[in-house]
Amino acid sequence: MKIIGLIGGMSWESSAEYYRILNEEVKNRVGGLHSAKCVLFSVDFAEIERYQVAGDWETAGKVLGDAAQSLEKAGAEMIVLCTNTMHKVIGYIEEQVNLPILHIADATATQIRQAGISKVGLLGTNYTMEQDFYKSRIASRGISVLIPNQEERKVINQVIFEELCLGNVQQSSRDYYKKVIQQLVDEGAEGIILGCTEIGLLVKQEDAHVPLFDTTVIHAVEAVNRALEE
Repeated sequence: MKIIGLIGGMSWESSAEYYRILNEEVKNRVGGLHSAKCVLFSVDFAEIERYQVAGDWETAGKVLGDAAQSLEKAGAEMIVLCTNTMHKVIGYIEEQVNLPILHIADATATQIRQAGISKVGLLGTNYTMEQDFYKSRIASRGISVLIPNQEERKVINQVIFEELCLGNVQQSSRDYYKKVIQQLVDEGAEGIILGCTEIGLLVKQEDAHVPLFDTTVIHAVEAVNRALEE
């Protein structure tokens, strides 16, 4: 079993989900007392969020690159960046390590293609929904990406940073997300990407009539696939 290196803390609420999913997946596949071999470097999200707001992606990338270097020195054999938004700076991380980095959008696009879906709605932070670094990665697999309107994006982003990252799950916010999901479906989305690792804490498959692609689960399961490869 390969050692998985996790860059977490963005936020720690979803990083805890990664740790749970990794270990449950290994236990279910291998059995007995087996659990995942992993190393976690958890950053201070307040620092990263300041760089996001300032548009200082280079410094944020260097911070995460340093974290990846620490994981490599600790024996990690692959890197999993436990966030969607910060894949914007994956290039900076790749420059600082000699390990494969499992891209969350690639793993998600593979699942979407396997489901036979060609048009999806995307929920996430404003950075993920509005900028091209994530959508283009999905679109390169022949998948069309729809995003909510400007006001909806504002509320979705606000819920992520002011509620979910703080472990605050509100029914009113779930209802709002469900409304946005239905709007995207009405516009032609055949599935929805939960493109922020905290959204799965709020929205579950039973909240939608189309497939939901929870990127936290998809990413963690793919990490186990790689870790258990012969």
